Amino acid sequence: MKLFSSLYERAMRWAAHRHAQWYLVSLSFAESSFFPIPPDVMLAPMALADNQKAWRYATMTTVASVLGGMLGYLIGYLAFDAIEPWVQQSGYYDHYLRAVAWFEEWGIWAILIAGFSPIPYKVFTIAAGAISMMFLPFVLASIVGRGARFFLVTTLIVWGGERMEHTIKKYVDWLGWILVGLITIAILIRYGPF
Repeated sequence: MKLFSSLYERAMRWAAHRHAQWYLVSLSFAESSFFPIPPDVMLAPMALADNQKAWRYATMTTVASVLGGMLGYLIGYLAFDAIEPWVQQSGYYDHYLRAVAWFEEWGIWAILIAGFSPIPYKVFTIAAGAISMMFLPFVLASIVGRGARFFLVTTLIVWGGERMEHTIKKYVDWLGWILVGLITIAILIRYGPF
């Protein structure tokens, strides 16, 4: 995380700012299409600081993230050839290929999984556009997947307080992969050989 530590610290400072909710909206929008820091780093401390507004913050994060995801979709749909060299140079190309493979294997379910995956959501939004996934199902799955993630984070923070915030921050990758595994098992049970 050394590479992004200054961005992470900036996001934490934004969480305490008097205009924090607008920073949260901006960060949520940008993260879904091009920015490397997930909005959870602001959502969690903001929900912890003001439990009365926590659900509003989760809603704002979800809406802004889905709108940013639409921009990511358009980037992939209209300009993937132009940004492909950047995707390769920035180290996201393997993630992009994995996202495309997930779309081929699971279709729209991949967007739901993406909401909890440690693979950056922007990779899924750009990949969805690049492979011309149907737009309305993409948007609906984004609402469900991203909403589930941000409301889960908010619920855990409100319920568990400061201790839960530190635990989530420490184990976010593991929690993401566990949820991906659980969703995969559910899909296999529902549609697979079980």
